[in-house]
Amino acid sequence: MSAPVTAVRTAVYRFPTPTPEADGTLSWDATTAVTVELDAGGCTGLGWTYSSAAAATLVDDLLGEVLRGRDALDVPGAAEAVHRAGRNLGTRGLYAQAQSAADIALCDLKARLLGVGLADLFGRVRDRVPVYGSGGFTTFDDAQLAEQVAGWRAAGCTAVKIKIGESWGTRTGRDLARVRRLRELAGDGVALMVDANGGYSPGQARRVGAALDELGVVWFEEPVSSDDTASLGLLRGVLGCDVAAGEYVADVREAARLTPVVDCLQLDATRCGGYTGWLRCAALAEAAGLEVSAHCAPSLHAPVAAAWPRLRHVEWFADHARLEPLLVDGVPEVTDGALRVGTGPGHGMTLRAEADRWRTA
Repeated sequence: MSAPVTAVRTAVYRFPTPTPEADGTLSWDATTAVTVELDAGGCTGLGWTYSSAAAATLVDDLLGEVLRGRDALDVPGAAEAVHRAGRNLGTRGLYAQAQSAADIALCDLKARLLGVGLADLFGRVRDRVPVYGSGGFTTFDDAQLAEQVAGWRAAGCTAVKIKIGESWGTRTGRDLARVRRLRELAGDGVALMVDANGGYSPGQARRVGAALDELGVVWFEEPVSSDDTASLGLLRGVLGCDVAAGEYVADVREAARLTPVVDCLQLDATRCGGYTGWLRCAALAEAAGLEVSAHCAPSLHAPVAAAWPRLRHVEWFADHARLEPLLVDGVPEVTDGALRVGTGPGHGMTLRAEADRWRTA
């Protein structure tokens, strides 16, 4: 059986946020989703990434030419061909995001051609994937944070995460006050997590981390830049809370740099080469004795997370949880703190006609 790819289509959607949002090192007022659709054998596969519209241009101008005519069932071969095509451009960052959207679409297409769910194609080990509530932006006031935490609790989340490291680590007093408030809002039995997005210096991260340990925080994400592996390793050795990083990983080599210095490796299928790259990087975590946590894009991560034995959880990120039902039909629901994983075919999602309201290209 073979099924050559006959068409490649892209689209760009821009979803404004309800209010201005920020973390420790970046602010934004909209999220851009770039979709890729691939046709073969009377089926269509869908993938997307959260990136710039330039990712769609990359697919249209380069990746599409590599994929057209290739056997849709040969996902590893396509991944290698696309990676090689990026030699002169550089295969990380924007290029990796474009490749990720295409790989997700190809994996979805393969599963649809075979008439199976993606989780089953990968090797399902669970039907429900645990999630944690994520958001708590530094721009939020107390009422906004309380409303968001209440939503997470209503959905059954047993862990919640907020942003700290405000203004590149210059407001540590407010950071810790917000964590104390989170403890009050979340109540007993809910694990507390924080994400500094690399906003602290190593010394700051060590001091803030000591305070977080006293507050019972279990997860300290990117206390320093994920490029600073030496400091991540130092912090991992002196702090009680787990040190996590990996959301910017683009390939196995970058994952290999992080596995010795984190307690849990984060991976984002919309950035690390799609489902193919996610599984390859997760194998490195397995070899290092680490669990994996899927970063953002909860709907897309449901099938691959359902197939990974040493999964800790999937990030139910507020922006993506809000916009994914606007972008696609078939979004898996969160109940009792977990995503229900479908049985297929594919990942079970298709573009909504109503999404044209937010389409920009």
